[in-house]
Amino acid sequence: SKKKGLSFEEKRARMMEIFFETKDVFQLKDIEKIAPKEKGITSMSVKEILQSLVDDGMVDTDRIGTSNYFWAFPSKALHARKRKLEELESQFAESSQKKEALQKSIEKSKIGREDTAERAALMEELAALRQKKEQLKAEIDKYRECDPDVVEEMRQTNKVAKEAANRWTDNIFSIKSWAKRKFGFEESRIDKGFGIPEDLDYID
Repeated sequence: SKKKGLSFEEKRARMMEIFFETKDVFQLKDIEKIAPKEKGITSMSVKEILQSLVDDGMVDTDRIGTSNYFWAFPSKALHARKRKLEELESQFAESSQKKEALQKSIEKSKIGREDTAERAALMEELAALRQKKEQLKAEIDKYRECDPDVVEEMRQTNKVAKEAANRWTDNIFSIKSWAKRKFGFEESRIDKGFGIPEDLDYID
């Protein structure tokens, strides 16, 4: 089956791993070499992902001479994320309060009245606020994806999964070796009989 590509947020999280794990400073060309090889991020999307992280204050950048340099340290990224979360949560709370006030106004306007232009305008504003609320919720979730703790947890989960896969691969190779010695079976016959892919190998 065809391998599913990474989502935009998965690419952002993986790119943050590059900075957090190395604690180094890079040029764009360095990231374009590292990201596809170590994090599975296509080279064509590196610039877009990196710019989105710069725009969100997750990655710092500075121009020295004719070159642009990029860096992000976990402590700074965490503070930036917290500031952005606080800002978004404040906007979210303000929108929620305004939404509640509008709902009360709408309910009050219903008493003894037919639909009015004022009520229609309030309904329209309420719909816009609901949409804004959903956008803010999505924005907050996006910043949680770049939380250093979440990135580290993802890295550890991937490590455990890789070790488990290689352990099972090792077991399969051991059983195949035993079957060849014990029964004199050809390797291709064992693979076909048990549905083992011919290109089965360890995960790097």
